[in-house]
Amino acid sequence: MAVQRALLVIADIGGYTRFMKVHRVNLAHAQDIIGRLLEAVIDGASSRLKLSKLEGDAALFYAPAGANGALDVPDLMRAIHAIRRAFVHRREQLGTDRLCTCDGCTQVGMLKIKFVVHAGDVAIQKVKSFRELAGMDVILVHRMLKNTVPVAEYVLMTDDVHRDAEAAFRDHSRAIEEDFEGVGPTTLHYVDLDDVAHVDVPSLPRSFLRALWEHIKLNARSLVYILGFRKPCAVFRNMGPALGEVAATAALPSLAPPKLLAGADAEDEAPPAARAP
Repeated sequence: MAVQRALLVIADIGGYTRFMKVHRVNLAHAQDIIGRLLEAVIDGASSRLKLSKLEGDAALFYAPAGANGALDVPDLMRAIHAIRRAFVHRREQLGTDRLCTCDGCTQVGMLKIKFVVHAGDVAIQKVKSFRELAGMDVILVHRMLKNTVPVAEYVLMTDDVHRDAEAAFRDHSRAIEEDFEGVGPTTLHYVDLDDVAHVDVPSLPRSFLRALWEHIKLNARSLVYILGFRKPCAVFRNMGPALGEVAATAALPSLAPPKLLAGADAEDEAPPAARAP
């Protein structure tokens, strides 16, 4: 198992309200929508970031250090901008093509994306088509998802990342301190995505035929969840306690990384449209 220096990034999708009705169709459509958005997140990352795992409604990426041991933080921030652009465009397309009136579909415009970023040493082991990341720094980047950042869409960075970020990120950032279980007090820096990676919401033409076709495909993909063959939203961290979910960070053991989807688990749990290639 190789150990190397890397940038760790989690792109986390949230925004469904806790008042969504616990209805099989709502949850099945929410599952599919998050899967489509995760596809856009992966496409937006391009070759800059390597996908490690899909974790419910989040994607864990990493960027190994170069041959000289240096981490390219500015390139990572450009990747974050590209991911947000891809996310916003896909979200707006899903909203434009929406015919369904269930909670899962009508709330698509409320969905947001946030990023947590950390630099550290990770042990990397290939498991089937995935690269399993392990180590205390992997635990920390997951702990960072549970924070007191007061804005909805942001990049949250540890000191090392903040120091090497471009001036625009440093100039707009604010420092906060969090006390993470198993880690202790940690100084972090957050920046509002609208300040450093603003994306103009596209005005997309509506086509009834395209919307009808997308509606048919949505229901076809959701059928396994609607019929009860799979449980929708089983590993989503952002659906809220009202849906019987427990925040992933609260469920983490103190000295072990959270459960990551791999192999058969990924086939069983991950949204079909969002499985890693």
